[in-house]
Amino acid sequence: MRVISPKALREFASRHADAGTALDTWYRVAKAAAWKNILELRTTWPSAEAVGELTVFNIKGNAYRLIARVLYRSQIIYVRAVLTHAEYDKENWKKR
Repeated sequence: MRVISPKALREFASRHADAGTALDTWYRVAKAAAWKNILELRTTWPSAEAVGELTVFNIKGNAYRLIARVLYRSQIIYVRAVLTHAEYDKENWKKR
């Protein structure tokens, strides 16, 4: 899959150094994947959850959340946000 934008991952990792390895792993797995639907995605990333048109990935043992729009047909993942668990719980990401 094509991941847009890995820059968001790097920026988050620069602010939260402990997330760097986990985000890099997520990026490498996602980039190599060819998921056709959420069920296939969950075979690789079991904790992923569909929330409306978005997919929420637990990162680093649920310490962080990666919010993305996964377009299976075009094989593109748009990274919408990477958040701490506290930021995620505020649910502001749903309003964007």
